[in-house]
Amino acid sequence: MNPPFIRDRFTWLSYFMLSYFAYIISALGPTVPFLRKELEFDYTVSAFYLSAFAAGMVIAGFTNAWMAKRFGRSTLFWGGGLLMSLGTVGLTLGRSAEVGIISTFLTGLLGSYLLVTVQSSLSEHHGNNRAFALTEANVFAVLAASAAPIAVGFGEGQGWTWRFAMYAGIAIWGLVFIWTRSRISVPNVHSGDATPASSTAKHSKLPNAFWAYAVVVFFAVAIEWCVIFWASTYMETVVGLSKEAAAGSVALFTVGQFIGRAAGSWLTRRYASGKLILIAAVIVLVGFPMFWLGRAPVVNAFGLFVCGLGVANLFPLTLSLTSAVGRNNPDAASGLTSMSSGIAILLTPQILGIVADRVGIQSAYGIVAPLGIVIIGVTLYANKLAHRQIANAPILSES
Repeated sequence: MNPPFIRDRFTWLSYFMLSYFAYIISALGPTVPFLRKELEFDYTVSAFYLSAFAAGMVIAGFTNAWMAKRFGRSTLFWGGGLLMSLGTVGLTLGRSAEVGIISTFLTGLLGSYLLVTVQSSLSEHHGNNRAFALTEANVFAVLAASAAPIAVGFGEGQGWTWRFAMYAGIAIWGLVFIWTRSRISVPNVHSGDATPASSTAKHSKLPNAFWAYAVVVFFAVAIEWCVIFWASTYMETVVGLSKEAAAGSVALFTVGQFIGRAAGSWLTRRYASGKLILIAAVIVLVGFPMFWLGRAPVVNAFGLFVCGLGVANLFPLTLSLTSAVGRNNPDAASGLTSMSSGIAILLTPQILGIVADRVGIQSAYGIVAPLGIVIIGVTLYANKLAHRQIANAPILSES
């Protein structure tokens, strides 16, 4: 039986930091249509913004274990958030696609050090309660992500442009930074229920089950970001909503994510994460066709919401499993999981954008549909690998 789950000050701070990261990256999708109008570029260039962010994530994920060892988690935690804010300011001030893409790359690179530090620290801090902590953290993150497209639409509606959403997020982060920097310490060593054995083995080889779940992460994030990055454009150009309404409609996806993750955080205390991932994938397979093929805005919108319900738990649940089976090398496990996410964001929305320039965005969305089926197949295989490892089987059932 798991020990009681305790939310201390570091836990709450981690929830906020993850929410800040989610807010900034979620504001990027609905922002790009306005940038495309300002700077007059096509779908392919639009996708480069997200690809640049993802490239930063890939590099950060690959180098995180070394960076954590060299500089310590505290530096990556605070410095990553601060430098992410500066990169975001560069995006708002840039007056060309090149400047915007470079700024977005720096935002993704530096912000991802914050992301992976939050993930690895929370996982170690809460031990066998990691699935609950990570899922609950993502509940707050998706709530912040839901606010991002609303803030973008509000800023445009008030004549303040999309930049209002970015500056508002940075200002709130700055206040929290000033208030908590000297009050809450970031753990640089194993805590929670970590054992001496895990401490001495923190550079051990990651098991096969980890790599299988990392593949699930790739496809889960591919679905999430193909939908969320292009949803605003799709709702405008195919469904027929205004640019402002289309930007706001993305909130339906993130509201679905919030509800899904709130339910998921409760379910992780009762059911194995490996089984919950399969259920989540089935929900995606129900919702996505309605969003993609609906012939009335209300159907498309409802499908976007249902898709969000399913996508909600794919990443946090798989993250808890990569953390569980890779618990002997937590910084590497968190970094490589983030790298898998970054590769998915780097490749799949960009591919969709390139295809959309040739065949239209509705036809291009057809590449997303089969990914849910792939997730089911790979998850079944990953679960089998994890259960073969006798030492990891109890963690799998508890996570």
